[in-house]
Amino acid sequence: MNLAFIIGIVFGFFMIVYGIIMGDTLTAIDLNQLKQFIDIPSILIVVGGTLATVIAGNPMKTLVKFPKHLSIILNQKKFNPAGIIDEVVEFAQIARKNGLLALEEPASQLEDPFFKKSIMLIVDGNDSEKVREMLTSDIDQLSARHDDVASMYEKGSAAAPAFGMIGTLIGLVKMLSKMGEMSTGTSEIGPAMATALITTFYGCILAHLVFNPIANNLRTRDEEECLCRQLVIEGVMAIQSGENPKFIREKLEGYLEQKATGEESGESGKKKKGSRKGKE
Repeated sequence: MNLAFIIGIVFGFFMIVYGIIMGDTLTAIDLNQLKQFIDIPSILIVVGGTLATVIAGNPMKTLVKFPKHLSIILNQKKFNPAGIIDEVVEFAQIARKNGLLALEEPASQLEDPFFKKSIMLIVDGNDSEKVREMLTSDIDQLSARHDDVASMYEKGSAAAPAFGMIGTLIGLVKMLSKMGEMSTGTSEIGPAMATALITTFYGCILAHLVFNPIANNLRTRDEEECLCRQLVIEGVMAIQSGENPKFIREKLEGYLEQKATGEESGESGKKKKGSRKGKE
């Protein structure tokens, strides 16, 4: 279970609600404050408009997989790069002792279809360059599919604040059109303005507390899966080349460490770049 995602969403909503109902002190609570932040027409405009944008901008085959996407996030599958390396080394030891043909039987017991396909390609005696090209193409296609899915939620994240602004404009138009009818003059402008602004509030919550976390989690899962598949490719190519199992382990562990270092350097570079812009 992806507890980080659940805790983050629940904690975010809790802090927003608590901030609304909190009185003059941390322990003082005024539940009546919630009534000011509940407006059904605003919810319909933001949620309905955002969903309409997502539906209109994506194929139905992607939309109907929403339960699957949620399942991937909540029931987080464990991608274990270290376990992949161990399995590759075991296959390398078998191939070194008994040849590549001896890998066919243990490969048939693998649960990972990509790993199984990779082993069978070298067992069948295919050219190493063709094997690498075929497996790399599989990763590219997988990543492209994952990117399409994550982009769907990113589109929703971009559309939600826009519909929040649309709702605000609708509220302002209604408020201005009725200003001449207000019995108490300007005393009614404040509540009317608050109702108009509430849609922007809904749009921000939907974008940053729902759609963005889903998209980020899906992209993280894609990176983890692609890394494991890349380890399989490098390992299988090394097995086909007849390299020493111990050397293969060191090579794959070095590749894994290099990837982790590269990601940290990339994040550090972004932070430094942001700092320079801030100083400028």
